[in-house]
Amino acid sequence: MSKLFEPVSLWAPQGPGLHLRNRTVLAPMCQYSVNAKDGVPHAWHLAHLGARAGGGFGLVFTEATAVSPEGRISDQDTGIWNDAQAGAWVGIVDFLHSQGAAAGIQLAHAGGKASTYAWLPEQASSGHRGSITAEHGGWETLGPSETTIFGLDTPRAMSVGEIHASVRDWVDAAKRAEAAGFDIIQIHAAHGYLIHQFLSPLTNKRDDAYGGSYENRTRYAREVVAAVREAWPAHKPLGIRFSGDDWVDGGWRIEDTVRFATEIRDLGVSAFDLSSAGIGAYHGPSGPGFQVPLATAVRTALEGTGSFVTAVGAITEPAQAEQILVTHQADGVSIGRAELIQPNWPVVAAAALGVHRDELPRAAQYWRAAW
Repeated sequence: MSKLFEPVSLWAPQGPGLHLRNRTVLAPMCQYSVNAKDGVPHAWHLAHLGARAGGGFGLVFTEATAVSPEGRISDQDTGIWNDAQAGAWVGIVDFLHSQGAAAGIQLAHAGGKASTYAWLPEQASSGHRGSITAEHGGWETLGPSETTIFGLDTPRAMSVGEIHASVRDWVDAAKRAEAAGFDIIQIHAAHGYLIHQFLSPLTNKRDDAYGGSYENRTRYAREVVAAVREAWPAHKPLGIRFSGDDWVDGGWRIEDTVRFATEIRDLGVSAFDLSSAGIGAYHGPSGPGFQVPLATAVRTALEGTGSFVTAVGAITEPAQAEQILVTHQADGVSIGRAELIQPNWPVVAAAALGVHRDELPRAAQYWRAAW
């Protein structure tokens, strides 16, 4: 049997947890398609995510979905800060379930990297890059500290009151995610967005209880995790995506990630996805599977805890994904850019790895594609 297509259950504090038909995960990939700029997902999101569910993924994650209006990366991102948005997610979640996939939502706040023009060709060709101007509807961004490291408009340092209010935004979003029927939440703590900005000494220059020491820099993240875990049903797993390493001396390093992962495992997090970087210029490695060692480090530290650790980044080939799992470098693989080209990536991978044609994880309507 292919390890990649071996079912797995994700741990939750109570109940059986979440059963996945295989170990392929659709990584969150921003679509920048909310043309109404109201955060409400629509037909594009149903078509995009639904195709990947029909294409065989075991777990399908939404794009980074903002917990508050000011937390959007761009004004064309999805959100879940109001009931209209939550209601629009219901039909999408139902369709993912109808195709045999589990439905996950990545909750996010972009912090100092918010209010940027959508990363689409037409935006770039028109010269719209970086921070959205006030003329085009840009908004004030917030972060742990003022910083120019992103090359964007300087965010305003959050007050302690605003930090506490932000934690409540995450909780409210988690409750709406439950109402929409999602099976798992992934807290976005990667890629230089708000939680990562608090974690990294490169962007957190505070001198209060939320800055300075490791304990203080991780406080906001711990408060978000603990509050979301309490609000999220105990029979559903909770996940997190880390930038495992800033790849910069003096930044957030893999040793910090391993330490923090073990700490929040005790808070009820059981799914860990390991990406990297996002703060300042990139100084890390590249090439196929370049981030896999980060996943391996966390998996090794969490051995025996029932955690599900996924590797992500330049994983494109079925044999490559299978090798990552059979050598115990990770428990699953997150596929991002490869699925933008091939929405049926799991079906193709299953065939390549010798899965019997009657067991290919495809939509029933595509049965004639078996070979």
